[in-house]
Amino acid sequence: MPGELLRIDVGDLTFDVRADGPEDGRPVLLLHGFPQTSASWAAVTPILTQAGLRTYAPDQLGYSPGARPDEVAAYSAQNLAQVTADLMTAMDVPRADVVGHDWGANVAWTLAAWHPDRVRSLTAVSVPHPAAYTAAFRADPEQKERSGYIRLFWQAGKAEEVLLGDDARRLRRMLSGSDGETGVPAEAIDEYVAVLSAPGALTAALNWYRAMSSDTRVDAIEVPTTYVWSNGDVAIGRTAAEACSNHVTGDYRYVELSGVTHWIPEQAPEELASAILDRISST
Repeated sequence: MPGELLRIDVGDLTFDVRADGPEDGRPVLLLHGFPQTSASWAAVTPILTQAGLRTYAPDQLGYSPGARPDEVAAYSAQNLAQVTADLMTAMDVPRADVVGHDWGANVAWTLAAWHPDRVRSLTAVSVPHPAAYTAAFRADPEQKERSGYIRLFWQAGKAEEVLLGDDARRLRRMLSGSDGETGVPAEAIDEYVAVLSAPGALTAALNWYRAMSSDTRVDAIEVPTTYVWSNGDVAIGRTAAEACSNHVTGDYRYVELSGVTHWIPEQAPEELASAILDRISST
């Protein structure tokens, strides 16, 4: 992935951040999900920087080796949003167009809800507003079935053993798709597995799930928002996706991609970049 690697201190934490594009460009914060890193934006970033934007893609809390706290509570939604706001401050980015995929989308939603002054626009990818997801999980049997994998992730020790065993076969299959062809490129999977095989790394990434709380209240989003969902996503169903609009009071756009799985940044970078640029240009 081109650009420069920054190491940004936030208190006792040190984040690795991939920065690219003109230094005076409008800042765009790119937040990755599980089980990936900032490298997941490699195909999207060049399109954004060619449009004159300055991108910042951090390896998030638990993924940056220097920002890997042991306590599960450190990965709560409230702390993830605060740490992200603090990281922006440390990078001298008072306000940004925020883009998040998977867990990165969840952080983006909470950042926009709790720190709206830091978010110029929001593009959430795959994962809808937390309230839409929670309601679907409770009321829609299909969504509950889709989310069944989380029960394994909650099991400390067992989840790590299952995901990393046999050369990380389960983790690799999650990323590559059941046929090995409908997911993330093989070279990217190798990078993610290498990162998460480091001591404590996968536990830190799974702590995002272990710190989840259905009692966390995330209000409606006032900032201009685009939500991008793919109908081939096995983790997020249509009920949650279509309910997302109920939780945005600002300008809202819904983009549905066909024939694409959960891994939108790597499978449909042009379509995703187009949606991001459309949102940014209108804000």
